[in-house]
Amino acid sequence: MTETIKTDVVIVGAGPVGLFAVFELGLLDIKAQVIDILDRPGGQCAELYPEKPIYDIPGFPVVTGQGLVDNLMEQIAPFGAQFHYGEMVDALKATGTAEAPSFEVRTDNDKVFECKAVLIAAGGGSFQPKKPPIAGIDDFEGKSVFYSVRQMETMRGKRIVIVGGGDSALDWTLNLQPLAERLTLVHRRDDFRAAPHSVNAMRELVEAGKMDLLIGQVMELEGDNGQLSAAKLRLADKSEHELACDVMMPFFGLTMKLGPIADWGLNLDENLLPVDTEKFETNVPGIFAIGDINTYPGKLKLILSGFHEGALAAQKVHGYVYPDKKLTFQYTTSSSNLQKKLGVK
Repeated sequence: MTETIKTDVVIVGAGPVGLFAVFELGLLDIKAQVIDILDRPGGQCAELYPEKPIYDIPGFPVVTGQGLVDNLMEQIAPFGAQFHYGEMVDALKATGTAEAPSFEVRTDNDKVFECKAVLIAAGGGSFQPKKPPIAGIDDFEGKSVFYSVRQMETMRGKRIVIVGGGDSALDWTLNLQPLAERLTLVHRRDDFRAAPHSVNAMRELVEAGKMDLLIGQVMELEGDNGQLSAAKLRLADKSEHELACDVMMPFFGLTMKLGPIADWGLNLDENLLPVDTEKFETNVPGIFAIGDINTYPGKLKLILSGFHEGALAAQKVHGYVYPDKKLTFQYTTSSSNLQKKLGVK
């Protein structure tokens, strides 16, 4: 049976940017429903690096991915947004006009949302890790081969092999090295795409004998019942090397799939949504794109940039939700009405 839900705005994606959009909309008395294909809030922060430290969130010298999500959920609690987890938006239909937009948003769980605007904060769409071309790797996935770390403590005392040369590989190398019995980083060349300070820190650990760096590629895995015992490598000098290990973590990046968004009649630029940076609206009035899903000149794929985009999008959304109401910008520090909404006494 189809369930119909009326709201002001539907937010597609419950990552940090989508969550902060709830806050910005809430300040303007705009109600939101949030839909996410994952079973919990947080997007990539919760799925890929819940315990990984983030250093570029204003006001937090350091915060973990999960810590950021928890704080955002607490921040938006006063606005009563409803969340629909484990659901995918599979259809979007415009029912209004360019001047007075309205939409029907349908999920794969037979829910229909009637709203005035849609904010797409779906990151890069659905994502999955790029897998190394190693025969039989599927047998070890989820048991001793992992593409993300949800609890670092589970890696304590293990012989860990990390494969890759980008930021994720180096970040996890530095974070897991203190916990591991022995950690080895494997990369196909002695040239890394990660931040220079991370590369320098890794090399210092290698020189101090606290971890190993091998230049080569993993060719084969050994083990039983999903548990690794060794990884066979071909090193840069063409020699073969067998490396005893309990866990392997390949970090070769993510493959993004735009999914049903590609069929919504929106302009696309290499699977991203071009937007007007005055309001972060797409080519369809009433549909906005914030966070990693959008593109514009000078775009930086940073969480803090997505926060800014959500704030500006909310200002434009207000005109669609309240067409006869003038919007007066107010600072949260000076408005007693806003403070009341946030529960500040």
